[in-house]
Amino acid sequence: MGRMYGEDVLAGNWRRRKAVPEVDAEPDLVVEDADSGFCGAVVGFESGAVVLEDRHGRRRNFPLLPAAFLLDGSPVTLRRPAPAAVPAARRRTASGSVAVAGVRAQVAKASRIWVEGIHDAALVERIWGDDLRIEGVVVEPLDGIDELPARVREFGPGPERRLGVLVDHLVAGSKESRIVAGVTSPYVLVTGHPYVDVWQAVKPARLGIRAWPVVPPGQPWKEGVCAALGVAEPAQMWRLILSRVSSYQDVETPLINAVERMIDFVTVPA
Repeated sequence: MGRMYGEDVLAGNWRRRKAVPEVDAEPDLVVEDADSGFCGAVVGFESGAVVLEDRHGRRRNFPLLPAAFLLDGSPVTLRRPAPAAVPAARRRTASGSVAVAGVRAQVAKASRIWVEGIHDAALVERIWGDDLRIEGVVVEPLDGIDELPARVREFGPGPERRLGVLVDHLVAGSKESRIVAGVTSPYVLVTGHPYVDVWQAVKPARLGIRAWPVVPPGQPWKEGVCAALGVAEPAQMWRLILSRVSSYQDVETPLINAVERMIDFVTVPA
């Protein structure tokens, strides 16, 4: 009989007679301890030992020795699984969009975004600058919109030369709304926010105030704000405001919506 079937596979130290596969001790893997016969599912690790739980809820700890367990009747060496790699968090731009790594700014396209002044331009750059550089869109300050319809005609908008215009205090019945009504090109999107000045689009809490000061009609708004807050001059106040803005979360929603609409409009493929 011995010659017919060969030597007894259980004779001698069978754990060392052939290569024993290594298996990750994943949760719920059912194995049997070869020495004690305890059979259970992997439920964790404790002090370097694997914890098995049988069908009655009893738990026992076993050291992770070579060929110490049986899996489906075959000897295996259990090993603790390597910790799952934590995916790197996606970096986001100040506007909240996913940052694109390794992409250079494009050459400026013919399309443009116009804003009323240098403060508006600086704020848009602070929040949406990364997005605009990738898109190749330039932001230009106008120094007011009194001549907006004429400036638009000079620009000559078209399918590949779109124009977005951000206007302060664009509310029904305002001087700004009457000026904007003179712009009718389908390749121009005029959008805006309800604030007297772009300063006011910054959340007051970022400056440590409950609300922006109310400036009486007829008084220059920026100078009135400075006087109410005890700041010497508008330039100093603006530096303070801009220093408190690092992302879209620091400005009010109407400004965010207005700028996002403009970017979408001027980057539509021709």
